[in-house]
Amino acid sequence: MASNDELACIYAALILTDDDVAVTDDKLSTILKAANVNVEPFWPTLFAKALSGMNIKDLITNVGAAAMSGGGGAAPAGGDAGEAKEEKKEEKKEESEEESDDDMGFGLFD
Repeated sequence: MASNDELACIYAALILTDDDVAVTDDKLSTILKAANVNVEPFWPTLFAKALSGMNIKDLITNVGAAAMSGGGGAAPAGGDAGEAKEEKKEEKKEESEEESDDDMGFGLFD
């Protein structure tokens, strides 16, 4: 988990990015001093170097894009694709029949 020093630098970097100001160690230090937050002196320099040349707004807006694009496995090749679709449909039908049993008008705690 991030320490308070790290979080303070992250928030300061986000403030600078929101105002379209370049993230530098001097500007991070200025924001931290204005907020009356004391951090170890190496943190602003570390964050400024790590974020130099990065488009922070793109990083923030595309946080879930990588997980969404590479999440699933590849579809089977050839004629197996049609069979896989049929199996999925059958599984869904079986699940819906099981769910309908739950709606018989009585519950576990009645």
